[in-house]
Amino acid sequence: MSARTRFRFTLAPLLLGLLSGAPATAEEGRPDGEEIARRVNARADGSNVSRILIMDLIDKNGFRRRRETRSFRRDFENGERRSVLFFDAPANLKGTALLTWDDPDPTRDDVQWLYLPDLRKARRVAMSERGRAFLGTDLSFEEIKKETRVSIEDYRWRTIGEEEVDGAACLVVEATAVDPRTARELGYGRILLRVDAERWIPRFGEYWDPRGEPIKTIRIQDIREIEGVWTAHRIEAENLRTGHRTVLEFHDVAYPAALPDDLFSEAALARGAP
Repeated sequence: MSARTRFRFTLAPLLLGLLSGAPATAEEGRPDGEEIARRVNARADGSNVSRILIMDLIDKNGFRRRRETRSFRRDFENGERRSVLFFDAPANLKGTALLTWDDPDPTRDDVQWLYLPDLRKARRVAMSERGRAFLGTDLSFEEIKKETRVSIEDYRWRTIGEEEVDGAACLVVEATAVDPRTARELGYGRILLRVDAERWIPRFGEYWDPRGEPIKTIRIQDIREIEGVWTAHRIEAENLRTGHRTVLEFHDVAYPAALPDDLFSEAALARGAP
């Protein structure tokens, strides 16, 4: 069974119209695509977060490689969101770290640094690399940065229907890259997201490359309420071309009152996790 047929279509005529090439419009009372994207990004997801993140990389034959990390995220008073990810295992990745500064001003570029312990230096990740796979996973640098949020300015958004995913009513949103350059940078020309209409978390996404070929799916699962915050505990990305999968599992998720400023600096990358 294909990924799409696992979900129940609740607006069959609308979606059949989309498949036949007819224009799709949102029904009265349903938020438009950009409004849904904004609600996703406005969802309360904790101003300070700490957790353990286990990454499993699984090839088409079922061979599994495990990576263990510690992750921290903080929102600053100026609206900037910073996050840092430290690798604890395996041995060949221990000490590797990724630092992200997500600028609230869409006219300014976000910044990422990848620290490689063998080189004892942090390398800045260029905007042109943000669609590149993150350290052999099936998630890009951009997706590691955004987590369950979306890049509003990089796409044009429209609502095209409704579906049920994992028992939750979802709005189906189509995102198309604003221009060919953005599509090349991100690696996607088109995305279909199923967004939980109650919790405003994307639950399932299908991705096409800039040429229109299907490339991967991402599922966000095991969503539980922790300290009043709806929190995803499992994310699975699958490369449809190779059959390779990446499974992220979040453990010991906590929303502390504060995290120190210097945890989110270039100097912290060399020091390692606290």
